[in-house]
Amino acid sequence: MAEEDRELEEIRRRKLAQLLAQQSVEEQEIEKEKEVQEERLKILRKYLSSEARERLNRVKLVKPELAEAVENQIIYLAQTGRLNRVISDEEIKTLLARLSEGQRDIKIERR
Repeated sequence: MAEEDRELEEIRRRKLAQLLAQQSVEEQEIEKEKEVQEERLKILRKYLSSEARERLNRVKLVKPELAEAVENQIIYLAQTGRLNRVISDEEIKTLLARLSEGQRDIKIERR
């Protein structure tokens, strides 16, 4: 009986160690994701006017994938050094229109 108890205790210790290691990895991933999001926000705050940020946030509520595409383009341009000014609301409108041209809205009509 004592042999079984020791084996069971060893299994419990290994499982606990495995769970703690997994939790640590998950916490590191969450922390890294937070840092990435903070860096994205920092870049967007720097290169977008307040009106442009507001518009992009409103678009994000309705079409998150479109807003993310615009954000990704702005971040890419900023990181590669090709963006050296603040983007206005009008420019965001133009960019949103250009990116949404290729997308089709599916309309369902009931009869």
